[in-house]
Amino acid sequence: MAGTRIDRYLTQACGDISRSYLQKLLKSETVLVNQKAVKSNYKVVPGDIIDLEIPEAVEPEIEPEQMDLDIIYEDSDIILINKPKGMVVHPAAGHYSGTLVNGLMDHCRDNLSGINGVMRPGIVHRIDMDTTGVLIVCKNDMAHNSLADQLKEHSITRKYYAIVHGVIKEEEGTINAPIGRHPTERKKMSINYKNGRDAVTHYRVLKRFRQYTYVECQLETGRTHQIRVHMASIHHPLLGDQVYGPAKCPFQLQGQTLHAGVLGIIHPRTGEYMEFKADLPEYFQNLLLKLENQ
Repeated sequence: MAGTRIDRYLTQACGDISRSYLQKLLKSETVLVNQKAVKSNYKVVPGDIIDLEIPEAVEPEIEPEQMDLDIIYEDSDIILINKPKGMVVHPAAGHYSGTLVNGLMDHCRDNLSGINGVMRPGIVHRIDMDTTGVLIVCKNDMAHNSLADQLKEHSITRKYYAIVHGVIKEEEGTINAPIGRHPTERKKMSINYKNGRDAVTHYRVLKRFRQYTYVECQLETGRTHQIRVHMASIHHPLLGDQVYGPAKCPFQLQGQTLHAGVLGIIHPRTGEYMEFKADLPEYFQNLLLKLENQ
């Protein structure tokens, strides 16, 4: 790679670090070649000794924010939220405010489990930004451990509602295919029989339209983007999903039509089975009516 710009060379040499971040390090003169600081356009030559020091990551302060949360149920151990479309569940790169966690920190004060660290207090599972519906949050570590065990044992009831492309012929079915990180696109997941984790989705047809099908999907496992990847794998991607489905959508939608409608758990303190529901959001109901009248 002699003659290659140093930012490109380091991107190849340090596969887990982005080129833009390496360029920031070069700009701050923390990358040395033969003990001298260089810029991004420096071209490496044989024999160069490159010193690269990656600063330790610093977690930002997450601030409480007052929000009008749609609370389905709350007690001293758990709180269930009906999450709206477009809300990120917990802070991450590019989203340090306006997340559900920011709102929960204001509502619950210090009563959130700390097992998942300062960036994800209380969060035991999550749903995508553009997925709506029921999400459970734990107020203490006892509740968190109990829910984590139930998730691990696949004993939690999770029913989602979706509109998918195409008309599904069978009344119901099961997709059993492991899911892992996409081999070339880091932000996507894919069916991965070599390195993926077990993933099982049961689906049931609720209504057929001319070009689409309204389905209920029940999760046996909870992998990232599981329903979106599984339904796309049988050639019925979710309507509005531009990541796993068609790039163009005939309707004005914000992401995939997916709603977490039912969540059933064993209460961590009482041992009682409890089931919580969230009605379909207005946009989803209007879309079903529109498809009915096509």
